[in-house]
Amino acid sequence: MIYGKKVVVVMPAYNAEKTLQQTYEEIDHSLIDEVILVDDHSKDSTKDVSKRLNLKTIVHEENLGYGGNQKTCYQTALESNADIVVMLHPDYQYSPKLVPSMAYLIASGTYDCVLGSRILGGTALKGGMPFYKYVSNRFLTLIQNWLLSEKVSEYHTGLRAFSKDILLKLPLGECDDDFIFDNQMLAQIFYHGFNVGEISCPTKYFPEASSINFKRSLKYGLGVLWVSITFFLAKRGWNSNSIFNIKGKKLENLAPRGRPFYV
Repeated sequence: MIYGKKVVVVMPAYNAEKTLQQTYEEIDHSLIDEVILVDDHSKDSTKDVSKRLNLKTIVHEENLGYGGNQKTCYQTALESNADIVVMLHPDYQYSPKLVPSMAYLIASGTYDCVLGSRILGGTALKGGMPFYKYVSNRFLTLIQNWLLSEKVSEYHTGLRAFSKDILLKLPLGECDDDFIFDNQMLAQIFYHGFNVGEISCPTKYFPEASSINFKRSLKYGLGVLWVSITFFLAKRGWNSNSIFNIKGKKLENLAPRGRPFYV
């Protein structure tokens, strides 16, 4: 716990057998109360590695997508009475050593959400980020900051920490099950006035680290622009998109999307 608040790390996993143990072992377990892994119907032995590490594990009987995986992660964390939830990819692309720092910023009441930015510190390209992804990241972030009236260094990181209030209050059930979920969730956070902070996060790109291909990156980029445009319109009363309606479907109203495999 940190300041009496329960800290839970959630890992949305897909084919992470080669990197899961290293990721898990670098978490500071003296400050983390629980680690939950959701296996999105992996084709490898991710769930067996999770069993060996004695993690609380949920296994999807079919692939639900990255967003669908996160929904199960957050549902399960709330069921475990988490006060702070840190999403950490088990592919070792983001440093597990940053988890306590991010949790402290929320436990202290400084922020409701903390992002681990690959752009702050200027290490993204040094860490192996493909140049086209770096350029796309910078372009999309520039457009998003303008449409959302924010000053964030990166909207596309996979290392994120949230307060319980965010997970309880936002209509996350309205968000997509694909990769655009991340961006929709962050847009909701800004739309409803939660405080967002960032810390510098070095990144690693290597064969075992998950990464979407160019075609899916293009689809994601177009989706990001659409989310930002609908945010811009909704803020001005010109669009009533359901993802920004606070009365929309919450996580607690969604049916369980996975089954306990090893607990």
